[in-house]
Amino acid sequence: MVAEQAQPGTGEEKPKKKRDIRTLLQMIPPASQLFGEQKRVSERRIRMKFHDELKEGIAKINPQLARELGIKDKVEVVVAHRHRFVFNAVLDDEVPVNEIWVNGEKLREEGVADNSIVTVRAYRGETLGGAATSG
Repeated sequence: MVAEQAQPGTGEEKPKKKRDIRTLLQMIPPASQLFGEQKRVSERRIRMKFHDELKEGIAKINPQLARELGIKDKVEVVVAHRHRFVFNAVLDDEVPVNEIWVNGEKLREEGVADNSIVTVRAYRGETLGGAATSG
């Protein structure tokens, strides 16, 4: 380590200042500031209940759960990583937070049972090959 460096054009050498590592580390922002305070939840596993009085293609969901998942108009429901359905979301305070209510007529034909555990997320528009959609 050379603590002195020659100045160009002059014959004299000047000592080079070392920076303290603490002052250098203060310039780096903390990770929480870089990536935000907390991660937004994009999907949740809840119970799906059949209510045959609902119209086909409509799903009733709790407004608090819809806000948490960012659901505005359409909701995607996945049953056991096999059956994927898209419904028009209707917000209803009567629906419990950990449930979604749908018409079960077509779902029974697909082999989906009442009170199944499903993954619910906001519909982003992507469809996979062979995905069943309602609505």
